[in-house]
Amino acid sequence: MERRKALLAREGESARLEWVPIPLSRISPHLRLAVVVAEDARFYQHGGIDWEAARASLEKDLEKGSLRSGGSTITQQLAKNLYLSPARTPWRKLREWAIARRMESSLSKDRILELYLNVVEFGRKTYGAEAAARRYFGKPASALTPLEAATLAAVIPSPRIYDPVRHAARVARRAQRILRWMHVAERANPPAAARRDESEAVSPELRTPAAPSSED
Repeated sequence: MERRKALLAREGESARLEWVPIPLSRISPHLRLAVVVAEDARFYQHGGIDWEAARASLEKDLEKGSLRSGGSTITQQLAKNLYLSPARTPWRKLREWAIARRMESSLSKDRILELYLNVVEFGRKTYGAEAAARRYFGKPASALTPLEAATLAAVIPSPRIYDPVRHAARVARRAQRILRWMHVAERANPPAAARRDESEAVSPELRTPAAPSSED
């Protein structure tokens, strides 16, 4: 977000962002599930890196001769959003893996998901689930329906390509796919993303892990 503020300032625009950090307990279980099934289906099984997805992504990149495929887990995306530049280089990817593993060793899955849902971009100047829910649906993140949750999850890969206002039909198609994945996950077992010990104290403050000693 700081990088986005600096870019806006250089462009002569207001650097004010829509961002309202909230604890995971105030984010709809539907959105938690939608984001997990859409972005990282094995989130609760891996240790920060989904090696199967990473291998498939690397094979695609080698075929194309570039570093452009996906394959990043929620933890990797969080590491990139918090600490790394958007540059697509082998060195940055290695640092992303290292930071993701460190985060998994020191934070619970729920805490990682909480941080991610509070800093991920959902549109121009809009960061985090609460700001996105209020911008697109006029309600708090806790009140999102399954379809609304799927719609927000559909935006994450590229808020510009999947802009709910400018590209409503495209977003709706992706949201329907995510909704089907959610139904499959719910039938298989109670969604891990929706399970939570409500007695666990969660601070609404976004205290992130200590930053790495150097940055790419």
